[in-house]
Amino acid sequence: MKRYNKHYPWIFIILLLLVTILPLAGNSQQLPTILKTSLNAYSFNAPLMKGEMNLDDLLEYCAANQFDAVDITAYYFPGYPAVPSDAYLYHIKQKAFLLGLEISGTGVRNDFSDPDPAVRKASVELVKKWILAAEKLGAPVIRVFSGTADVKDIPREIVVDYMVADLKECVEFGKAHGVIVGIQNHHDFLQTADETIEIINRVNSDWFGLILDIGSFRTDAYQEIEKTIPYAVSWQLKENLYINGIEQKTDVNKIMSLIKKSSYRGYIPLETLGEGDPKVKVKLFLEEIREAMK
Repeated sequence: MKRYNKHYPWIFIILLLLVTILPLAGNSQQLPTILKTSLNAYSFNAPLMKGEMNLDDLLEYCAANQFDAVDITAYYFPGYPAVPSDAYLYHIKQKAFLLGLEISGTGVRNDFSDPDPAVRKASVELVKKWILAAEKLGAPVIRVFSGTADVKDIPREIVVDYMVADLKECVEFGKAHGVIVGIQNHHDFLQTADETIEIINRVNSDWFGLILDIGSFRTDAYQEIEKTIPYAVSWQLKENLYINGIEQKTDVNKIMSLIKKSSYRGYIPLETLGEGDPKVKVKLFLEEIREAMK
C-alpha cells in the first residue's frame, strides 16, 4: 500500500493558484476599459423647461435608445430648488430600474464663489438637500459648480479658501450619505485644468472629484482633458470643444483614446447643445460615441 504523502494537498493548492493567477498576471495590461453611456438631461433642456416633456418621457427615450444610464439634473424635478416628495423620487427610481436604466448622477445650481457668506450657506444647504435626494434615487454622484460671482476685486486665494471650506462641508455630508460630490469645470470661476486641480487637491477627499466638461476649456481642450482625467468621477461629453478659443467639432475618437489610456471606468454622459431637434442630435452623437467605444 502506498503511504499518504502529507505534502500532496499543498502541492495541489499551489498548482491551482498558479493556473488561476498566471493568466491574469499575463493579461493585466489587456483588461478591457468598461465604459457606460449616459444621457445628461440638459440635452433636453428646452422641452423639459417648457413642459413639452417630463422625466418619465426622458427615461423612456433613454431606454428606447439603449442608454445604460441617465444623468437627471435636479432643475428638471418638479418644484426645484425644493426637493420633491419621496414618492416622486422613488417613482423615478423604480421607473428607471424597470426600464433597465441606472441613474448615473444629478446636479444643482450653486455659487461657492460669492463673497457673501449667507449666499454660500444657502448653496451648501441646497447641495445637502439634494445629496439626500441623490441617496434616495441611488445616484452615486452629485454635480456642483464653483460659481459665477463678480470677484475681480477679491484676491483669488481668498475666494479659493472659502470655496474649499464650503466644498469640504458638502463632501463630508456626501460621504456620510454615500454620494460623491463632483465639481464641474464650467468656464466660470474654474477655467483651466490647473485651477480645477488646485480645488480638488485642496479639498483632498476620495469623495470629491471632477465632472469633466470637455466643452468648457478654452485653450487646448485635449491637453486640458488629458491633464484632468485622473480626477474625473463623471463627464459631460459635448459635440464641440475649443482649441485656442476657437470652437470646433469634437474628435470623439481622440477623446475615447484618452479615456481608454486612463484609469477611468464608468459612465460617459453625453450632452448635446444648440439648435436642432434634441432627439435627433442625441441619437447621432450617441452613434458616434458608441463607434468610438469599440
